[in-house]
Amino acid sequence: MSGPAFGAGWPSPRVTRRSLLAGAGAGLLTAACTAPGSEPPRRNTRSQDGKDATIFDLSFTEKYRYRPFHVVAPEFVDEQRSDVGTVDALTRSDAALHAPFAAVEVDVERADGILVAGLSTADDDRVVTTYNPSRRSVSIEIRAGGRTTVVRRATVDLPETFTLGFAVCENQVTVLAKTDEWRPLLTERDKVSALVDLRDPATLQRYSYTWGVRSGSASLGDVRAGVFGMTGLRDPHLVQHADGRPYVRDGKVYLTWTCAGLGFFQQAHWGVFTLDLADPTRLEQVAQLFSRRDGRLLGDHAGQLVRDGDRWHVAASSWGDFDFDGVQVRHLTTTEDLTSGVHLLETEPTELPTDVSSWDPGFTRIDGTWYLGFVESPSQDPFDFHPALSSTTSDDPWKGLAKVGAAEDLHQCEGPILAHVEDRWWFLASDGDARNYPVFDLAMHRKGRLDAPYPTNIPHPQLLRREDGSWLMISFDGTQYAEKTMGYGGHGDVVIMASRPA
Repeated sequence: MSGPAFGAGWPSPRVTRRSLLAGAGAGLLTAACTAPGSEPPRRNTRSQDGKDATIFDLSFTEKYRYRPFHVVAPEFVDEQRSDVGTVDALTRSDAALHAPFAAVEVDVERADGILVAGLSTADDDRVVTTYNPSRRSVSIEIRAGGRTTVVRRATVDLPETFTLGFAVCENQVTVLAKTDEWRPLLTERDKVSALVDLRDPATLQRYSYTWGVRSGSASLGDVRAGVFGMTGLRDPHLVQHADGRPYVRDGKVYLTWTCAGLGFFQQAHWGVFTLDLADPTRLEQVAQLFSRRDGRLLGDHAGQLVRDGDRWHVAASSWGDFDFDGVQVRHLTTTEDLTSGVHLLETEPTELPTDVSSWDPGFTRIDGTWYLGFVESPSQDPFDFHPALSSTTSDDPWKGLAKVGAAEDLHQCEGPILAHVEDRWWFLASDGDARNYPVFDLAMHRKGRLDAPYPTNIPHPQLLRREDGSWLMISFDGTQYAEKTMGYGGHGDVVIMASRPA
């Protein structure tokens, strides 16, 4: 995930697992480290016949930059109470959890007792945060098998009126507080997962949203509980028709994004969003996509949705249980409408023409042939990855894929995009070493690079042509969320660039 993407943008190939998780990788992501002899071709000029340089006549400049951030996703609230008032006990919701990506927000007006927010079962197992105003302390508390364990505790200085937040992303629990904006107070995964595995569907179904006070009383305003939102977005990919046309409804184009979570790649998940073509600052989430595989509920991400007749083809990357030892592209085909609601995707491995790890799939049917781009990665510790292209003449995009080619001379290059500009198809990518966007033809010959700014991380070059002939490049950067507390993985800002043909 970019964080590749989810995918996510990536660290230098010299970055190991230890340095990345320690936070050292984030600074390296911004470094320009072009290897000797690896300077890519300069931006092309129009060829003599005028037919193979149109994409190189585009010159992008940054137009919009903003940061989507939600603890509870606004359109995915499962339980909401307004002006709750004085409480002296706990409330347990009847709403079912969809996946181990859940959050609770409690507006606190006054607290004399111990505040509680999180998840609990009918027999009092729990995964919660507590706030004790008299001791000025917050904690993460797990009760399982008849035993209660405080896995993390911190001293805090909170005002009388604030919002207390609880979030679980995969098995990582984070306590947050908001006055003007959200800030994390403490977080923990390893000690939580040693006591309970919320990825297990049978375990998760026992839990429900919970809030209130354990002793004493409190005055509460609004309470919201639902699917976790995001700390930022990355890995944009257009939702499209099989022939490459963007999927558009009511003036809004649909895209998938990786929703950065409170933690590393496993704490991210996938979502579908609409972008208002009249106002590209209006980005709204309309679907939440999770994966059910290997007996667990996971947040796989970094892929694409393609509409083919009455079917949806879906390809994603197996970042949901990433542990620096392999990633794979997975797929499914379904008639279920994936552009709204919450979905659990039951995918299967894609037989790509590679014997190494793979991620960031994107695919389009061009003149009767399916082209599927992806990333090949011979190593994830340290990271080493490059774009590759495959194709098949089968009606099924997953069958009979043969390799067209791969840019094996690149080592920190991902985010492959198939793009149609004027009368030609191109294969685009993002090179974090050279800090530019290489452009290949469909035979994987390198033709040049896009004329566009290169933010931090490894921004993906998703192109979109508007009806007036202007172009947008929808991407992201590597801005982290509260990295000192949360570590690497909470990026990034949405970055939208604009261009007109020369």
